[in-house]
Amino acid sequence: MEHIVEPKELQKRMVILRQKGKRIGLVPTMGFLHEGHLSLMRIARSQCDVLVVSIFVNPTQFAPNEDLDRYPRDFENDKKKCEEEGVDILFYPTSESMYEEEYSCWVDELMLSKGLCGASRKGHFRGVCTVVAKLFNLVQPTLAVFGEKDAQQLRIIERMVRDLYFPIKIIRAPILREPDGLAMSSRNKYLSSEERKQALCLQKALKGAVLRFDQGERSSRILKEEMTSEIEKMPLAKIDYIEIVDDQNLTPVNEIKSPVLVALAVEFGKTRLIDNQQLLF
Repeated sequence: MEHIVEPKELQKRMVILRQKGKRIGLVPTMGFLHEGHLSLMRIARSQCDVLVVSIFVNPTQFAPNEDLDRYPRDFENDKKKCEEEGVDILFYPTSESMYEEEYSCWVDELMLSKGLCGASRKGHFRGVCTVVAKLFNLVQPTLAVFGEKDAQQLRIIERMVRDLYFPIKIIRAPILREPDGLAMSSRNKYLSSEERKQALCLQKALKGAVLRFDQGERSSRILKEEMTSEIEKMPLAKIDYIEIVDDQNLTPVNEIKSPVLVALAVEFGKTRLIDNQQLLF
C-alpha cells in the first residue's frame, strides 16, 4: 500500500495510473475507521483496479463551537485496516497542504444544503463540497462511494457531480448498524454507557415511523409527533431536528405521496448523532 501525504504527489501518481487505463475508486473518510467505512471500501474494491482512500479531518466543515480538536483519530489503526482491505493508495494530507495560505476559493451548494444539518451547521456543507471537489480533482476517480447514513451529504455530492460535470459515478452504500441498531459512527466513541443506551431511541423512533407508514399513515406531522414523543422519553436526548423531506430535493413534505427521507439529529451530552430512513412505495 502506498502512503501519500502531499496533494501534488497524489495528483501526479493518479495521472500515471489513468494513462494506464486503470479504473480508480475513491473512498473519502475522516479516519477513525469502523466497519461502516470498511464496507464502503469493499464496494469500491469490487468495482475498480486501484482503490484510493483518503483520511483527512477537514477543518472547514467544523464550526468554531464543534468538535474538530476532539474528533477521534487513530492513524496507525486506520492504516492497518486499510492494508487489510486491500487499499492501494492511502492519502493522508495535512490541513496546511490541503488549504494553502490565503486560500480563497470555495464550492457551495445552495439548495439541498438549506435544511436539516445545513440549518444548524452553518457553512458545514460548503466545507464538505470544497474538500470533496479537491479530492475529485486530485484523484479524478472513475467512481466514489459515499454512505447513506450521511443522507443529506450524499445527495449534495450527487448534485455537485451533476451540476459541475464531474465524470464520476457516485455509488450509494447502505447504512451499517451495530447489533443493537445504532448506526455506526466515529462519534459513538464519545457516548457514555448511559448515553449509548439511550441513543437506541433513534432507531426505535425510525422503526416506528416505518411501521406507521406501512399501516397507511401519510401525515408527516403525525409521524414526526410520534417520533418526537419516542425520543423525548430519553432524558439525555436533545432533539436538533426531526424532518420528513422529499427523498431527492430534500424539501419538507406535509402529505407523503412519493418517496421521502425521514431524517433526524439528536444530541446526547456533547455528542450529536444523525440517522435516517427512507419511506418508499
